[in-house]
Amino acid sequence: MTGLLCGKTALVTGSSRGIGRAIAQRLAGEGATVAVTARSYEPSVSVRSGVGSAIPGTIDETIALIESAGGEAFGLAADLEDPRQRDGLIDAVLERTGRVDIVVNNAGFADYAVIEEMDLETFDRTVEHYLRTPFALTRAAVPHMREQGAGWIVNIGSVTGVAPLRPYREYNKTSGDVIYASCKAALHRFTQGVAAELLDSNIAVNCVGPSTAVRTPGAASLIPDSFPTEPVEYLAETVLAMCHLPAAERTGLVAFSLHYPWSSGLSVHTLDGRSVLPPLEPPTSSNPNIMPLGM
Repeated sequence: MTGLLCGKTALVTGSSRGIGRAIAQRLAGEGATVAVTARSYEPSVSVRSGVGSAIPGTIDETIALIESAGGEAFGLAADLEDPRQRDGLIDAVLERTGRVDIVVNNAGFADYAVIEEMDLETFDRTVEHYLRTPFALTRAAVPHMREQGAGWIVNIGSVTGVAPLRPYREYNKTSGDVIYASCKAALHRFTQGVAAELLDSNIAVNCVGPSTAVRTPGAASLIPDSFPTEPVEYLAETVLAMCHLPAAERTGLVAFSLHYPWSSGLSVHTLDGRSVLPPLEPPTSSNPNIMPLGM
């Protein structure tokens, strides 16, 4: 552990489990005080195709993992689909710590369906999570980051946001990920555009996505058993890499979690930062349209 983020406060949305929890642990492992957020303090119910099921993972469990490793964290329950709760989230962080240095827009909602079978509510919820929420939290955080003289915003993208290969795979024909993937592609472009707007204020804006997929509790049912997946530590390390350099040195990237560490020689650590994991080369099945150091 280097203490790279000592004195900084990081907000990680959707950090009660999965990718968000791993990112929160990694940032805390480098000294950040992490605001752990989710819809509530109880395990949340995920509704897909009209069917609800509770998914394991809570705010308190993430905080306990961070504190057991010597880090600092606190919890904030906020339903990001509720405009009042969403719009008050940055202020809630400021009330606890007096600053907000890092915002990781990770929380999401995915309910796949082919276009002719997708209802408008699912479409709207997908847009709400992957476009409106990053926009709202970025807009709220920027004035405070500008006043502090620096800031880091990381959006969690997806390899599905990269154009599918031709000839189309069976997955692309049947998975129903088009709206999710389209929102992620828009999030990639949002990242690049906001990075340009905020460069002169020393606020870095980057995007990180899995090179393949991460089999989290929330996403497992959407990932075919045969689909290649990757350890979450590589994504968490890539996010960390986007959270400390001045904007003039690293901003506007859309980086993927096996490609970026491999091509840049970045050492990947366990989530507590205490051990180094072996380098993992991106699999040959990866989309060749991914640029190793970010689009």
